[in-house]
Amino acid sequence: MRITRLKTWQVPPRWLFLKIETDEGAYGWGEPVVEGRAATVEAAVHELADYLVGQDPHRIEHLWNVLYRGGFYRGGPVLMSAIAGIDQALWDLKGRDLGVPVHQLLGGRVRDRMRMYAWTGGDRPSEVASGARALVEQGFTAFKMNGTPEMAIVDSHRKVDEAVARVAEAREAVGPDVGIAIDFHGRVHRPMAKALLRELEPFHPMFVEEPVAPEHLPSLSSIAGGLGYPLATGERLHTRFAFRDLLADGMVDIVQPDLSHCGGISEGLRIASLAACHDVALAPHCPLGPLTLAASLQLDAVSHNAFIQEQSMGIHYNRDNDVLDYLVDESALAIEDGFCAIPEGPGLGVEIDEAFVEERARVGHRWRNPVWTHEDGSVAEW
Repeated sequence: MRITRLKTWQVPPRWLFLKIETDEGAYGWGEPVVEGRAATVEAAVHELADYLVGQDPHRIEHLWNVLYRGGFYRGGPVLMSAIAGIDQALWDLKGRDLGVPVHQLLGGRVRDRMRMYAWTGGDRPSEVASGARALVEQGFTAFKMNGTPEMAIVDSHRKVDEAVARVAEAREAVGPDVGIAIDFHGRVHRPMAKALLRELEPFHPMFVEEPVAPEHLPSLSSIAGGLGYPLATGERLHTRFAFRDLLADGMVDIVQPDLSHCGGISEGLRIASLAACHDVALAPHCPLGPLTLAASLQLDAVSHNAFIQEQSMGIHYNRDNDVLDYLVDESALAIEDGFCAIPEGPGLGVEIDEAFVEERARVGHRWRNPVWTHEDGSVAEW
C-alpha cells in the first residue's frame, strides 16, 4: 500500500480537514489547523506531502520522524499542526485498514467513557450564571469560562474584583459540586495574576488555565506557589520538549496538549506519558472540530492520567457550522450525562460526510481572532 494523495478543505466555522488516500482505496482523516492561520497550515501540509506520497502509510512512527526531523527547522505552531493533522489521518487510516479503533492499536482503552466539559460566557464573559445552569441541566458536571476580558499589565483592582464576582456568581448558580474551570487565556500578566490567582481560592476552581502566557511560564514559581487548586496549561506548547521543561519546574498540575497543534496522537501520547511520570493530569485542549475531538478521545482512552475532555459543541466561535454537522453518524460523539463514550468504530471512530465537506468548502472561511486594544490604543492580549 502506498500514499497517493493528500486532499484538504477549509470549512466553516474555522477548520481545515485533511484526507490521505492510498492506491488500495484505504483512507484516513485528520484536522491540521491553527485557528486563524488555516491557509498557512494548509500550505505546510502540501509541502510535507512531498515526504509522504509513495510511502507506506502504516509506518506512522517513521513518517512522523521524517516530517519532524527531515526539515532543519522544527517545531512551532504551523509545522507541528501540519504534522498533527497528518498523524491523525495516518492513525485513522491504519485503524480503518485493520478494522479496529486507534485505541486498540495503542494498547486498548483504560476507560469506557470520558468526562466532558463545555464553555459558557463568551470571549468577554457575561451571563455566566444562566449559561452555567443551562449546562448543568444538560448533564454536564463541569464547565469552563473566561476569567476576564482584556487586562493591562498593571491594572486597577476593580478588574480583579469584577473577575472574582463573575466566578462567585457562577459558583452560586451551580453549587459546590460542579467543576468550574477558569481560563485566563494568557490575558493576565504577572503583576495582576499574583492577585487574581489568590482571590479565586475561596471558590475552589477545578483549575485555572493559562494563568500567564506561555512565554512567561517560568514566572509561575514566584506567583502561584502554595495555591490550593490546580493550574493547567499547554495548548500553545507544541512538542514534548516544551512540556518536559514545563513539568521539570513542578508548577503545573494539568497539561493540555492540543492534538491538532502538538504533533498529533503520536506526540500527544508521549506528552501524556511524560506528564504521568510527574503525577500530572491530562486534559487535552479541543475548541476545534470533530476530528480533533475524536483523536483526543482516542488518547484519553489509553491515558490513565486523563481526567476530563474539552469539546466545542455550541461554543461562541462555531457560527455557520458546529462539530456534529460534518459527521455521517452524530451519535459517534454524543454526550450523555456529561460523558462521551469512547468511540469504538475503526480508526478515529467517526465517519466524515465528504459530500457535505465539499459543499461547505465552497463557502470556506477566513476566520481571525479579534484584535483588542487597551484604553491607550496599545494592543491587548486576546
